[in-house]
Amino acid sequence: MRFFLKLAYNGASFHGWQTQPNANSVQQTLEEALSTILRTPVSITGAGRTDTGVNARVMFAHFDVDDLCLHSRLKDKRRFLISLNRLCGPDIAVYDLIEVAADAHARFDATKRTYKYFISFEKTPFLSGGCWHSPSALDVDAMNECASMLLDVSDFTSFAKLHSDAKTNICKVSRADWKPWHPEFSAGESEGIVFTISADRFLRNMVRAVVGTLVDVGRGKISKEDFIKIINDRDRCSAGTSMPPQALFLWDVEYPYIPAKTNK
Repeated sequence: MRFFLKLAYNGASFHGWQTQPNANSVQQTLEEALSTILRTPVSITGAGRTDTGVNARVMFAHFDVDDLCLHSRLKDKRRFLISLNRLCGPDIAVYDLIEVAADAHARFDATKRTYKYFISFEKTPFLSGGCWHSPSALDVDAMNECASMLLDVSDFTSFAKLHSDAKTNICKVSRADWKPWHPEFSAGESEGIVFTISADRFLRNMVRAVVGTLVDVGRGKISKEDFIKIINDRDRCSAGTSMPPQALFLWDVEYPYIPAKTNK
């Protein structure tokens, strides 16, 4: 039988999602916790692979249980989630356990993924781990004009990590925009902005590279014509720098068989 986990995590504590030698990862932490509870080795597959320091507000992962005895340990979902959350520690929260079809796949069945990147224009110590501070104002209108062009782009090579193992750099972006955002913990009057981007798939480092390039647009370093040339060059060296990871959140992942909630 196959199950999905719905979870969230603070990326600051992990070297990304994927298990790797001599580094703490979200995948490894979950697999060790599940193996302890089910008393058998368990491997999980996530909806994606976030980089070191990147957060996830919503992430899904699947795992299989073959033995009926093991399945019986999952029947009391509330007890199972309490145990799993305790073993995972404070930086991972597991919200739900969902029984799905045997061929359901957390990565390949996802129809849309959404990321958000938070920028504050005022120093906010309480949110320093969840946003990036811009000491100067940005031209948000120019940033939005260029962001809207991403909806007509198919090849995102200019924003892809060099020498990655991706078989294709083709993605279909369905949303890309900047909107005002006010940090709740800030006592000041200056608002921040948040970038939201949705697509069928994302390349490694793609969102942080896109944001870095759009920030250069907002600073006046890159014009609209420059942005178009960067896209057409299909060269990572032409695009802007990769932004810090702590302000990036995997915000939502959608599946055709899991009811979606409206997340603004």
